[in-house]
Amino acid sequence: MTEITQKIIEEPNNTLSMHPKKFALWLFIVSIVMIFAGLTSAYLVKQAEGNWLLFDLPIIFYISSGVILLSSITMHWAYLSAKKDNFNTTKIAMSVTVVLGFAFLVTQIMGWNDLVNMGVFFAGSQSNPAGSFLYVFSGLHGLHLVSGIVFLLIILVAVFKYQIHGKNMVRMEMCATYWHFLDLLWIYLFVFLIVNS
Repeated sequence: MTEITQKIIEEPNNTLSMHPKKFALWLFIVSIVMIFAGLTSAYLVKQAEGNWLLFDLPIIFYISSGVILLSSITMHWAYLSAKKDNFNTTKIAMSVTVVLGFAFLVTQIMGWNDLVNMGVFFAGSQSNPAGSFLYVFSGLHGLHLVSGIVFLLIILVAVFKYQIHGKNMVRMEMCATYWHFLDLLWIYLFVFLIVNS
């Protein structure tokens, strides 16, 4: 047996691996992407059929988009702080992220109220598919965002218990990934609605 052959036998190739919980999170994210890809495709098909109500998005949706982008920045700030074991900064950044998450939900509800005042309804004799899709998009995203806020709260508690630090970052990484995804998803939906309204 040559030296090269022996080396190959003794040193098997490293396989790519991912933490099982991270893998499960990515599967969940992919499933959400597929749901919204189907919904946005249905939106375009239905719009092409005609009988489409034209209206401007409420200003509050622009504000909520700014809020959720800001929350992504504070989430990244929390992540970097935790990685450096800067516990006080991590607590502040996570707390701000949670507050911004709740603020986003409040602005979404305010946006629904503005839509009703504009005569855009989800269902009923006065409803139109254009409005119905907007409620479905924002409502379904809001539902996923609630799960994201629950995740943020779990991490916030762990941060205050000093369970998140540079050598124990899996949960923080998963939370950051999911939160950034939800932020990007809303921005995608928001831009899609602006372009196709």
